[in-house]
Amino acid sequence: MKTIDDLDVSGRRVFVRADLNVPLDGGTITDDGRIRAALPTITRLAEAGAKVIVASHLGRPKGSPDPRFSLAPVAGRLGELLGQDVAFASDTVGESAASTVAALAGGQVAVLENLRFNAGETSKDDAERAAFADRLAALADLYVGDGFGAVHRRHASVHDLPARLPHAAGELIATEVGVLRRLTDDVSRPYAVVLGGAKVSDKLGVIEHLLERADRILIGGGMAYTFLKAQGHEVGSSLLQEDQIPAVQGYLKRAEERGVEFVLPVDVVAAAEFPDLGAKTATDPVIVAADAIPAELMGLDIGPRSRELYAARLADAATVFWNGPMGVFEHPDYAEGTRTVAQALTDSSAFTVVGGGDSAAAVRILGFDEKAFGHISTGGGASLEYLEGKTLPGLAALED
Repeated sequence: MKTIDDLDVSGRRVFVRADLNVPLDGGTITDDGRIRAALPTITRLAEAGAKVIVASHLGRPKGSPDPRFSLAPVAGRLGELLGQDVAFASDTVGESAASTVAALAGGQVAVLENLRFNAGETSKDDAERAAFADRLAALADLYVGDGFGAVHRRHASVHDLPARLPHAAGELIATEVGVLRRLTDDVSRPYAVVLGGAKVSDKLGVIEHLLERADRILIGGGMAYTFLKAQGHEVGSSLLQEDQIPAVQGYLKRAEERGVEFVLPVDVVAAAEFPDLGAKTATDPVIVAADAIPAELMGLDIGPRSRELYAARLADAATVFWNGPMGVFEHPDYAEGTRTVAQALTDSSAFTVVGGGDSAAAVRILGFDEKAFGHISTGGGASLEYLEGKTLPGLAALED
């Protein structure tokens, strides 16, 4: 895979496919982590005299313009972080994009409007995607792929466009791939994996793959209750995927055969109903044993004994990968499990990787210093698919 070092960018139009899919509250960015992650590549190209054209998706518009998903606030924030004016094109491949790019001088930066405002970006029809990629290619001389959070998507700007221009990986993608190789090919042991989040089905592939590599797997979040049910325990009204119980039972059996330790909650913080995330207090949370959750209660976080257990099982690890919160971390009454895992990683001397998505958001929301972790990924889904051993279309396109 070529890098920016392999490209002569001075005075040339460089299309940077970034991942600027930030959360918005109205027009206000609530977490600019992905914009900050894109800065090293954009800055380096601008300082080398490139005419930098930054493109990204944001949210899930349905192939046509939707003001709720405009990248205009992102362009403004990028300009603040770069310390220079950033031009903004109000379309992706139309008159505004063409004139905005034509006006760029070396060292200047422009942001195109949301790529997903054009149906060709995400189309499953190869010809429609190719036509959109052709129009994007007409804007640029070179392509730099740096949107790691999108490399698992077969989208026009990720998969089709690199074939049309000389291309290379940006600094973020190079870093992400290097980190993931340390989790798959060159692992320091003991290797502990922490998996949380709502659904077991979202993690089946990565569990399957990690059973061959990890020394211990710690399970939390909503997916823990399917594991507990698979062991024959009552889980009350907790989130449960009944159809995944046979698969989970198979994983537990294979883990025992291979000597991989599965760590499940021994107690949980439970309540009668899901909390109002806008409220500061919950409705009478109680601590109950994980193997005997009352029928009228749902588990919403791992309990205090589980937190101690999980911290202890992470303390001696040499490598830790964490993807998914331990509970409803957005509410203070159910954030302590996630906080405990994050604190254990910051206290550890291990190589620690936070696998993007809600885990990365939790690190920032709970006030942890991002520099205290070995690496915080910008792509939860992409990270998981890489760890599953899948071929990621965006990476394959850069390797050609």
